[in-house]
Amino acid sequence: MQRIHNAIQLTELNPDGLAELYAYPSSLDAPWVRANFVSSIDGAATSGDLSAGLGTPADRTVFMMLRDLADVILIGAGTVRSENYGGARTDPARRRALYHRGLGGHPDGAPPPIAVVTASGAIEPSCRLFSDTTVAPLIITTTTAPADRKRQLAEAGAEVIEAGGVAVTPRSLLAALAERGLRRVLCEGGPHLFGELLEADAVDELCLTTAPLLVGGTARRIALSAHEFQRAMVRRHVLLDQDGTILTRWARR
Repeated sequence: MQRIHNAIQLTELNPDGLAELYAYPSSLDAPWVRANFVSSIDGAATSGDLSAGLGTPADRTVFMMLRDLADVILIGAGTVRSENYGGARTDPARRRALYHRGLGGHPDGAPPPIAVVTASGAIEPSCRLFSDTTVAPLIITTTTAPADRKRQLAEAGAEVIEAGGVAVTPRSLLAALAERGLRRVLCEGGPHLFGELLEADAVDELCLTTAPLLVGGTARRIALSAHEFQRAMVRRHVLLDQDGTILTRWARR
């Protein structure tokens, strides 16, 4: 495999090679949390208030592979609303093949469920999360969220999971996923959920795409938290695409 400046050219990887490069650790006995984000060169997490505004073909290729590898996709409620999330679209044949290779996927090729974190249960039952999916979403909420909201979400097709009293903590939400055998966790945002996971030292790795764009403006960063902290990370690999997109994978030290 040719390397240029210690980086791999994305065009030299076939889907099998890409899957091996991004494979989760084998034999997980606890959730492994992978976050995936895109950013501009100047650090913006969105363009036009949407992360899709920064997307490139290379980012899309890796985005889809990460979903194919995952057991569950973890999202904050604000991101579900702002990005108009529907169910995950994955490749059934690839999901089956990955499962039989022990790399994740699903034996029937089913897509991973979307798990939404919302302490208040404030998700509209008529949104795309329920109307455009083949797998029931998981709503991870609290015992104190309004009972009528939880009932409406369950009637809309969700599995409603109470994972806290007044708040859903990183520890409680990951425990809820582990109880359901969902250990390959892919967090797609937003910045507040990612920040909470980071602050709790619950993130095992970050896949970060840097789009070849300068955005300016007042767009947020990929992580927002109540306190500043530092987490040392180790670079696992760098992928380069011909359009200038840089895809990195960082793991906890």
